[in-house]
Amino acid sequence: MAQDVLAGRYALVTGGAQGLGAGMAKALAEAGAQVMIGDLQDATETAEGIGAESTHLDVTDEASWEAAVSATVERLGGLDILVNNAGIELSGLLVDAEADDIRKMLEVNVLGTALGIKHGLRAMRPGGAAGNGGAIVNIASVAATIAFPGIGGYSATKSAVDRLTRVAAFEAGKLGFGVRVNCVYPGLVPTAMGQKLAVDMAELGLFESPEAAVGAVIEQTPAGRLGEVADMADAVVFLASEHARFITGIGLPVDGGMGM
Repeated sequence: MAQDVLAGRYALVTGGAQGLGAGMAKALAEAGAQVMIGDLQDATETAEGIGAESTHLDVTDEASWEAAVSATVERLGGLDILVNNAGIELSGLLVDAEADDIRKMLEVNVLGTALGIKHGLRAMRPGGAAGNGGAIVNIASVAATIAFPGIGGYSATKSAVDRLTRVAAFEAGKLGFGVRVNCVYPGLVPTAMGQKLAVDMAELGLFESPEAAVGAVIEQTPAGRLGEVADMADAVVFLASEHARFITGIGLPVDGGMGM
């Protein structure tokens, strides 16, 4: 993407201390946006490395969202891009499902995204703390579009992110908020989370080894490879930019064709 495509824009990226979130924050900054990273982890080093700011954010906590949005508006000067990236994946066979694991994923992946949408819309809508409209990009997963063993709970939560996205887009449009809401379906990326998933698949007895699990994903992917952080980050930049000005309420597959 062009270096100045997001010049003059202000972005908050959740879960941006590492992995996909860190890559997305970096891409937004390189595209010209001023960026705030919100994370439970200390994101100071990641933020300093890309010329961004950081703040503590527990996406499951209402007061934490209020504080993070206020900090973003005050320290950056506004908020018109929100990337709801924070998420967790806990593998397990449905026949052995652990209630606590499913609750944790619901809390972070579904409640966390819902609260992000809520506070993003409130800040960006007319009369809000920022008040200039903008774009919200939620991070779902290819798991929301395919059936893959061992990730039933995770798939359900990411399907919920898709539905939240579409309803939020409809409401924001009908109420004249000036905010577009979209989501991205990333394919498997060999981040720490992606690598752990492959190990989990082998430990659950679904594949002979982590390498076999990765091979199965690649075999189902027409592009013939795993995703890269930059693939996902560039999609987020696009959806946040004016190049996507007439796009709202969609789920963009960035999965090499795996979910087609």
